[in-house]
Amino acid sequence: MEIVYVYTKKRSEFGRQCNFSDRPAELHVDILPDPTQAVNFIERNPCDTPTQCIQEMSEHEVNTERFESETRGINHMEGGWPKDVNPQEMEQTIRYRKKVEKDENYVNIIMQLGSHMEHCIKQNNAIDIYQEYFGEEAVLEETEEQPSAKTINVFRDPNEVKRTATSLSWHPDGSRKLAVAYSSLEFQRATKDMSFDSYIWDIENPNKPEMTLKPVSPLVCLEYNPKDSHILVGGCYNGQIAYWDIRKGSQPVEMSTIEHSHRDPVYKVIWLQSKTGTDTFSASTDGQVLWWDIRKLSEPTERLVLDPSKKGNLDNSLGAISLEFETTMPTKFMVGTEQGQVVSCNRKAKTPAEKIVCTYSGHHGPIYALQRNPFFPKNFLTVGDWTARIWSEDIKESSIMWTKYHMANLTDGCWSPVRPSVFFTVKMDGTLDVWDFLFKQNDPTLSLKVCDEALYSLQVQDNGRFLACGSQLGTATLLEISPGLCTLQRNEKALATAMFERETKREKILESRHREMRLKERSRSEQGKEEENKDVDAEESAEDLVARAEKEFFEMVQAEHKKKEKAEENTK
Repeated sequence: MEIVYVYTKKRSEFGRQCNFSDRPAELHVDILPDPTQAVNFIERNPCDTPTQCIQEMSEHEVNTERFESETRGINHMEGGWPKDVNPQEMEQTIRYRKKVEKDENYVNIIMQLGSHMEHCIKQNNAIDIYQEYFGEEAVLEETEEQPSAKTINVFRDPNEVKRTATSLSWHPDGSRKLAVAYSSLEFQRATKDMSFDSYIWDIENPNKPEMTLKPVSPLVCLEYNPKDSHILVGGCYNGQIAYWDIRKGSQPVEMSTIEHSHRDPVYKVIWLQSKTGTDTFSASTDGQVLWWDIRKLSEPTERLVLDPSKKGNLDNSLGAISLEFETTMPTKFMVGTEQGQVVSCNRKAKTPAEKIVCTYSGHHGPIYALQRNPFFPKNFLTVGDWTARIWSEDIKESSIMWTKYHMANLTDGCWSPVRPSVFFTVKMDGTLDVWDFLFKQNDPTLSLKVCDEALYSLQVQDNGRFLACGSQLGTATLLEISPGLCTLQRNEKALATAMFERETKREKILESRHREMRLKERSRSEQGKEEENKDVDAEESAEDLVARAEKEFFEMVQAEHKKKEKAEENTK
């Protein structure tokens, strides 16, 4: 049935704007039910009809516009001097000071200010306004809480093509800034539009980096100078060393020449303890450790080839991937290699061969992290393959303690700067593990899933409270760990000392036992060789052996014939 409704309109109203208005409903067509269609209907049995008695609610989300803050600073020059006095000239300033000090007005003003200052000092000495009256109780409450960590901020690589956060370094003064080195460690996978920049972040502003560092090649490692917080040194993917003075801008102040640099990426660079504060040394997988003075980066001041045969052959050298230097041991340093060995070195040795003191073997792959315990420098931590191991300098054969084998590879680790028994590790599955071997040895005290991608770098702040992790996609996550994990516990140093000594003693006993067993096996093998030699001397010639075998064979045949003949006679 076709339903048609005709609208009529005057010719003069064609093309005019439509005006709509409300009016009551009109019935145009009424279609009555068709009884013949009832046969086609199917009764629904049972019939379920849900009803909702609660008022329906809707949820809406809105992303507000992100507020971007920017911090700017100014370097002030020393002022207040008269125009005829140059503040850079020491003699002029001393002469002017003496002249002012002789002025009577100056003496009177100092006397007046002195009385006010004395009054304020006496007030401060009388009452300590910062005194904590319930400090001990607060510490006791904190130690009882469960170990935990919370994310404070996340710093993402601002570039479209994401790179790995390969190295992290905290600002030495106050630790309010974090320097992050970004590079792609996948060989020949870097795209043409990949950025070379690395950044310095303010930990309270994750929206925009505070400063950009612009190297000629991506930075694999980056370190703040502990003596001068304005200076950073970095190791590049192409093997060069560069240093920055952030007061002078984003470009490097100086770079090492390619001819005298490393031939592989520089995986670690460390500042040395020196009077000038300008000495540093670097390690690379090309098998070299190079010493530098940033005032003259044209060539290294010293060079060491990590050849285990001590011949200085670069072809046989072990590729260095991690470094350790303890300021209390200025002549000693340690190198972690790609081959899973730790090389202990002495810088002040007379010959290059004597610089390599000994090696420690225990890992099945590259040693990504190597650090001495800040409280017990004789014990050091290594992280590689699927385990983290704690070693004693006195034992070369084996580590004294180790973690279980994990399902995911470990990529970095470090000690807590405030607790001797706590260390941290990160893994390829994006997990951060916090270990306290006085509390638990088989499992981590705290295991935290930081992100979905692999974690590659880790750095703890000097106060032990904040911790930064760098991921494969260039995300640096800032975490705050619970007070119990960053507060020195009662008798912790004594307990850690006792455990290190006990484990070292146990390993020494096992080592001496293994040595005895090896000596016994050697002596047995030597005795066996002597007996074999005696037997060889006593052996007959080949012709005699054949003749004797033929004789024995024919004798046996004859004996068998005689037995048969006797048997036949007996039967007859």
